[in-house]
Amino acid sequence: MTTHKVGYLIGSLAKGSINRKLAKALVRFAPPELEMSEISFKDLPLYSYDYDADYPPGGKAFKAAIAAVDAVLFVTPEYNRSIPGGLKNAIDWASRPYGTNSFTRKPSAVIGTSPGAIGTAVAQQNLRSVLSFCNSPQMNAPEAYIQFTPGLITDDGEVTNEATADFLRKFMQDFHVFIARVRSVLPKDA
Repeated sequence: MTTHKVGYLIGSLAKGSINRKLAKALVRFAPPELEMSEISFKDLPLYSYDYDADYPPGGKAFKAAIAAVDAVLFVTPEYNRSIPGGLKNAIDWASRPYGTNSFTRKPSAVIGTSPGAIGTAVAQQNLRSVLSFCNSPQMNAPEAYIQFTPGLITDDGEVTNEATADFLRKFMQDFHVFIARVRSVLPKDA
């Protein structure tokens, strides 16, 4: 049984974020072949190419954390019909300087939740565009736009709606299959 290390980025920096609850649920539903760990970006300064010649320790540590995983899961809210600025800043840090993009050939998936009826659909499309430019193979299906209702997911990541739980469990199983498929043709060390 091959184990894949998956780093997940939570787009919201808020401690009580509903997307943090969703991330906890996804960790619960991950198959045993996926070793899940959060990659935090809350302490990164705003990116500037002025740092490219001498990356600060936080930027180096973030890039190293992305490099250490086999795949990346993005769990993001939608802010003003796009991804949060902190998440975009983190992607900029990981993808720079030119020629050292940490997302190149790194399988990824995108999911998010919002109280709105379309979940985080627009933000996810925005993020997919950025990840395409970063040369990250993306799991395109199933798309996962989760409408968050009060009590849907507890603070500990327990999903109270069985249909939603089944969907999230299947999403994580599909992500495992996708990672294995991508890694079979794009080995991490190649």
